[in-house]
Amino acid sequence: MSEHFDVHGGARLVGEVEVVGAKNSVLKLMAAALLAEGTTTITNCPQILDVPLMADVLRSVGCEVVIDGGTATITTPAELSHRADSAAMGKLRASVCVLGPLVGRLKKAIVALPGGDAIGQRPLDMHQSGLRKLGATTTIEHGCVVADAETLQGAQVWLDFPSVGATENILMAAVLAEGTTVIDNAAREPEIVDICTMLTEMGAKIEGAGTSTLTVHGVETLHPTEHRVIGDRIVGATWAFAAVMTRGDLTVTGVNPHHLDLVLEKLRHAGAEITTFDEKGFRVVQHDRPKSVDFVTLPYPGFATDLQPFAVALSAVSEGTAMITENLYEARFRFIEEMMRLSADARTDGHHAVVRGVEQLSSAPVWASDIRAGAGLVLAGLCADSVTEVWDVFHIDRGYPHFVENLNRLGAQIQRVAGDPDRA
Repeated sequence: MSEHFDVHGGARLVGEVEVVGAKNSVLKLMAAALLAEGTTTITNCPQILDVPLMADVLRSVGCEVVIDGGTATITTPAELSHRADSAAMGKLRASVCVLGPLVGRLKKAIVALPGGDAIGQRPLDMHQSGLRKLGATTTIEHGCVVADAETLQGAQVWLDFPSVGATENILMAAVLAEGTTVIDNAAREPEIVDICTMLTEMGAKIEGAGTSTLTVHGVETLHPTEHRVIGDRIVGATWAFAAVMTRGDLTVTGVNPHHLDLVLEKLRHAGAEITTFDEKGFRVVQHDRPKSVDFVTLPYPGFATDLQPFAVALSAVSEGTAMITENLYEARFRFIEEMMRLSADARTDGHHAVVRGVEQLSSAPVWASDIRAGAGLVLAGLCADSVTEVWDVFHIDRGYPHFVENLNRLGAQIQRVAGDPDRA
């Protein structure tokens, strides 16, 4: 039986909310534990659906994994399986990040093609190309990426696009390769810095974390470590948008505000008063109806594509007209179709959307197509005139721990309801 959220409109969110570990980091850190025999402990893990799914992926190659609240304990054996084809692989995109560690440590891997959000094509060409540069052969066979190498040798790797996933896989293979690998046009996201920090704690030699050039000096072995996941900047930004959309007053802790510099600056242009607290969090206060602001998605440090649904939702209730440009995933604008069910005044043309703000949205049943679209629809429902039903909320559960409980504590009225939708 499915579940949906009943979201009552008219809420003003007020209070303090804590952000825990980043979804886009913890899953990759769990995969990195494959690189070292022994027990690795990862703390500040978010209690979301994707963490136990990644645990199942690791168990499929021979690890013992215990999830206890916000701590994941991963015991990696001396003899790992090179075949990762657990059913969990088809449920989350990040499962492909076991490819690099398996190739790095075992010099071979068979990894089932991943699933995840329906936001557009995300091919593995750059992942495979990078591994080939290091000396592996790769093919796609029977729904799996198959990689094999006699040895891995450091190389110069140029990425056509600063792909986070490709950067991570190549990085995790390169740390155990012979010689030096240079990854040019590497992703610069804080989550990349986080995995570089953990790998360094395990004994890897990496230079340039947070820049577009990563230099990796291969080592023979790595050792287990204990590592704390960085705060989730996407969840932190979600709460920032929620404060502005509901004309609220939220203090967000547990996340480095410098990871959100551009986002917070955009919200200041929308009329928000924002105070930052070193690396610990920020406060967002919105007194009046927000003003429209244009958004353009780009790789970090640009405006994250994960936040595009919130940009659309904010624009839908702002004063004026905004243009949102999506440069990364062509299917992100599926979200706008659902927003139009809520009476949003929006039009799309290729990579662009023009959104004219309305005073108040109109409640309706809507369907989440991915994690961020689902959360964006919930925020839109808070700005509607009655009760909005948000369906397919399992997407939201994959990225937001205790989302309903946090919203209710901050002044919203939202319930999780079991039952099947009537889409007649």
